[in-house]
Amino acid sequence: MRSLDLLALKGIVWYNKKSKNIELQGCALFIKEYVSSLGHSAGVSFLFSSKLRRQEVIPMAYQRIVLKISGEALSSEKENIDFTIIKKVAEQVVELVHMGIEVCVIIGGGNIWRGRQGKQMNRVTADHMGMLATVINSLAFQDTLEAMGVPARLQTAIEMRQIAEPFIRRKAVRHLEKGRVVIFACGTGNPYFTTDMAAALRAAEMEADLILLAKNVDGIYDKDPKKYLDAKKYDEISYIDFISNGLQAMDTTAVTLCMENRIPILAFGLNEENGIVRAVQGEKIGTVIK
Repeated sequence: MRSLDLLALKGIVWYNKKSKNIELQGCALFIKEYVSSLGHSAGVSFLFSSKLRRQEVIPMAYQRIVLKISGEALSSEKENIDFTIIKKVAEQVVELVHMGIEVCVIIGGGNIWRGRQGKQMNRVTADHMGMLATVINSLAFQDTLEAMGVPARLQTAIEMRQIAEPFIRRKAVRHLEKGRVVIFACGTGNPYFTTDMAAALRAAEMEADLILLAKNVDGIYDKDPKKYLDAKKYDEISYIDFISNGLQAMDTTAVTLCMENRIPILAFGLNEENGIVRAVQGEKIGTVIK
């Protein structure tokens, strides 16, 4: 076997003091593309430490994820879009990218508009307004990522070519393979479907290993923990039990789609310290639906 084959299999890259993460990430992605060209499955992830002369590529719990963020989680009492919160989330996504994790992001629009708010409106029109709200949030997140030096591509289910790419699965996959973050907006592009459903659909289409459901609470409870002090938190719950118990943390149609495609869901609090990275590393936080 050639030396480069051994290098790819062992997953060893060397640390360069001048370039640090940037060159290290490039090495990992190069190895990943090389292994793929040999016809092997290539999931390359690594942990970075400036104290080491040599870095070993360490497999993470998941290689490709869909991060679903509720719009409300990005808002504060004073602002509909709080860039302090967006920056904290983006920093964790950047860290995942530097580890070689492929990240898709879907952001709800509830901090700006929800279709059900338009009680006097035609439902289809109200839902279209909600889709536009997701684009506003997504543009804010894309801009924050790019300001941090991580390339991001925004794809929308409804075409608006001046500001985003239309959703094309093969193109989205290629963006991920090149180390770009892909942000999906406009939900599924259809009224009557939530952004939770969009997360489940895109996760199935992109063959993601996990959906991370970032919420305002630290997991899934048997009843609203903000209203009931005796609410019980689940560490793990099956798809069937989630649906049969009528839990509201995620759209039941989306949970059903995840069940059919065997995509696990991890619901956790967005305010948890470094929660996104910890979840991808396999740490037990929040609630797992599987």
